[in-house]
Amino acid sequence: MEINDQLIHIRQSLSGIAPEIFLGLFFCLFLCSELLLSKWLGKDKISGWLNTIALGGSIITLALVASQWNDEPSYRFHPLLFLDHQAVFFKILIVGAWMITLIHVRVLKYDFPPEFNALLIATVAGLNLLTMSTHLLTIYLTLELISISSYILVSLSPYKKAAEGGLKYLLFGTASSAVMLYGISFIYGLTGTLDITNEVLTQGLLQNSTAVTTAVIIMTLGGLLFKLALIPFHVWTPDVYESAPTPLVSFLSVAPKAAVILVLMRLAGILTAEFFPILGGIALISITIGNVAALWQTNARRLLAYSSIAQAGYLLVGIAAYSRFGFEAAVFYSAAYLIVNMAAFFMIDLLAPQSNTALSDYEGLGKKAIWVSGALTVVMVALAGLPPTLGFTSKFLIFSALWDSYQHQQLPWMLWLLVGGILNAAIALAYYLRLPYLLFFKEIRSNTLPTPMPNIAVGNIVTGILVFFVVMLFFKPDWMMRWITSF
Repeated sequence: MEINDQLIHIRQSLSGIAPEIFLGLFFCLFLCSELLLSKWLGKDKISGWLNTIALGGSIITLALVASQWNDEPSYRFHPLLFLDHQAVFFKILIVGAWMITLIHVRVLKYDFPPEFNALLIATVAGLNLLTMSTHLLTIYLTLELISISSYILVSLSPYKKAAEGGLKYLLFGTASSAVMLYGISFIYGLTGTLDITNEVLTQGLLQNSTAVTTAVIIMTLGGLLFKLALIPFHVWTPDVYESAPTPLVSFLSVAPKAAVILVLMRLAGILTAEFFPILGGIALISITIGNVAALWQTNARRLLAYSSIAQAGYLLVGIAAYSRFGFEAAVFYSAAYLIVNMAAFFMIDLLAPQSNTALSDYEGLGKKAIWVSGALTVVMVALAGLPPTLGFTSKFLIFSALWDSYQHQQLPWMLWLLVGGILNAAIALAYYLRLPYLLFFKEIRSNTLPTPMPNIAVGNIVTGILVFFVVMLFFKPDWMMRWITSF
């Protein structure tokens, strides 16, 4: 490519990443926002204004991302980024998660330092870039941007356990990052390229022994499995979920998973056939360990942490099925899990605002807050995968995709994964229905007076909207599938 063509391509690429450029400028604005606002506002009002500005920025970002839907699929900074319908859909999910987080912060009146919003913007920018990444170097750099921002966000928590949780997050994150970079260096040595869309990369891997290829790919996927909180990269999850503020945990539990699932779908094209049983094994072990460990938890956030490990396993099942149906089911599951899980975190925080979310705090609250408690019951039923909720539809699609792949390929491991996944769905009922049981069948402890819920009217409205989507997408899954099938 001549220099003139390169300059034209760079100019076209810049115009094609408008949401990310806006987020970069928005990030710079927030770095000095406190200094600007402190001249006109008191310290007690700055937090509210910053939240309003961040919410306005998220709306602008969503509009910019939505405007990319009709763009022709093409490279940005070839071969580093690729924008298509899949990337736009996942960017909408990520920005939507950001907006729900900001609403959560506003309704529960959290008073975060100004750095919180700036780091959240950086995380969203990194996640958006990750959805478009088609080059292993870009994937690694965007993961690092997301990870570093996440480490600091967790450490900013006012809770006493924040230092411990942030340190574990950092140590496991850096270890998985180092392993991933080591694997990427091997891939470059074996193939001479890092472009995952280049056939040379696939051919270079196939020319080596299965053992070498499998080891290299597993190391390369270390950073991605860490973000998904899959076995054996899951150890950090419970401590981080327990130590970080609930709105932040809500965001980190879904947004990175959504971006990483798309990257895994893109990477599936370079994986050898022998690698998919390994993915299936990781999925089944993660589902089982996540569900079994959740049975013994006494804290709502830790319970949802182990739940997220199991749910990530179900997400991986769609990738392991290795079919268009499986990928579509994984996309649907990602969107469904984002809505349902963020709704769960919002409602447990609404019932016991800014608490340590011990399960004992929820005893008898169903009689005090019937609307939110009833909505949380619906959400927990959705996480368990029961009708009539979105959770049932997503699990049904995942299992259907796996069964369809088994019928075509007749691989025994797929049948074992299917049976194990269904049995684990039954086990999960024991802890998902624990919260509804505590809410409605226990009495409020006399020595504990529930904290009054702030902005109860707004909280009830947001709760109603979230439950509406959780239920209606069971009856009208085509609202979402219409987008997904157009990829």
